[in-house]
Amino acid sequence: MLLSAKYVFPITSEPIVDGAVLVRGNSIVDIGEFEALAHRYPEEEVTNFGQAALLPGFVDLFTRLEQAALRGMVADQPYAKWLLSIIEKNSQLELSDWKDSAMLGGFDALSSGITTVADITSTGAALHAAKELGMRGVIYREVGAMDKMRVEYAMHSAERDIKKWMDENDSDRITIGISPASIYANHPQVFGLASEFATKEGLPYAMRLAGSSEEYNFVKYGSSMFAVDNMDVGTRGYVEIPPWLPFGVSPVRYALNWGAFDSPNVLLVHAVYVDDEDIQKLVSRDVAICTCPRSNAQLGMGVAPLLEFLQAGLRVGLGTDSPAATESTDMLMEMRTGLLLHRANNPRHFLDASKMLELATMGGARALRMDDKIGSLEIGKLADIIAVDFSGVTQTPEINPVSALVNTCTTSDVLMTMIDGEMLYHDGHLTTKTEMAKSIGEVLRLRVKLRS
Repeated sequence: MLLSAKYVFPITSEPIVDGAVLVRGNSIVDIGEFEALAHRYPEEEVTNFGQAALLPGFVDLFTRLEQAALRGMVADQPYAKWLLSIIEKNSQLELSDWKDSAMLGGFDALSSGITTVADITSTGAALHAAKELGMRGVIYREVGAMDKMRVEYAMHSAERDIKKWMDENDSDRITIGISPASIYANHPQVFGLASEFATKEGLPYAMRLAGSSEEYNFVKYGSSMFAVDNMDVGTRGYVEIPPWLPFGVSPVRYALNWGAFDSPNVLLVHAVYVDDEDIQKLVSRDVAICTCPRSNAQLGMGVAPLLEFLQAGLRVGLGTDSPAATESTDMLMEMRTGLLLHRANNPRHFLDASKMLELATMGGARALRMDDKIGSLEIGKLADIIAVDFSGVTQTPEINPVSALVNTCTTSDVLMTMIDGEMLYHDGHLTTKTEMAKSIGEVLRLRVKLRS
């Protein structure tokens, strides 16, 4: 199959005008100018996307597919209030609700050009959706226990689920990992135990950390909404008071002291409240970073020091975070928001559109240690390819097509999403045999229940 378009963005090399990509099976076999490839492979069927761009699928380094049903349910709230409201709404959902919601989240991702997701879940709904929809992904089993006496049980449950998920996972597109719950919902022993398990089993490890001032104040000073003595009995559950005392250090160094970064394949999500010493600690352990510009801005969490991460040589990518926070799964908007935020905060170090596109593709692939397979359009890599329409952009793409993509295109411009050489989304419709209508109907019913 020969895919052609006005532009091809390989990511690791300059854009190709009037380009094409040759796909056979699940791999990229050739790439270059259309006329040359058409002459070289005259028997190949041609799919021409016209005034569009072909590029590698987006790699979403952190999302919560199962929270798609909560989009817009808690709007215009700062992080602390938003989180408490989301926790309350989560308590109303059953496993079937999570699965239907995750299916909607997966469809949103595919229709916006996301081919690979990194998702943290305790229910397994994201794994179900990713398998059903044919997505590529790393699904992390979340594990948490506030009470020291319940840590062993929590780890046992997580290990059991991970084994079950791995036994049931017949897709070579999906990897299973482990992720401790957030600091304010966890006894610190979980960080090290989860890291030891990840190392022993060769699993990827993800951790949400240093994302808010509330968390930072909780760890350093023992104050804020996350302090146990501020919780009601229902939120606190079975936990000693206080389970730990303020440590007077940053969240990164606190987690480091408990062995959180000792496994070889660690992804750190958010990393807004970090200093130079924190960054050097992360560099020394080769920790990958996922920044979530849009949710951090939407919830008033702050702006991660992306420039400092890049200058330090860390592996960095972008995540869309929970749809309950951003109200959509949209990597194009993520790139645009990140670009504007970091230009505003660092006017002397001007990030360009090409760098943001690299972060959304190759950067995410490097962070997940998948850059030998995905993240760019190169011969021998897997055919995870998307097509984005340029016929309606308000900026003239001939001047700078990459800038046109990042600054003007929206999810409605995504024409096609391909994974492993298989078109899963084309012209506004899923091409897989999935009962999306049923899941969407259930989500609509669920949203009525959540509003009541």
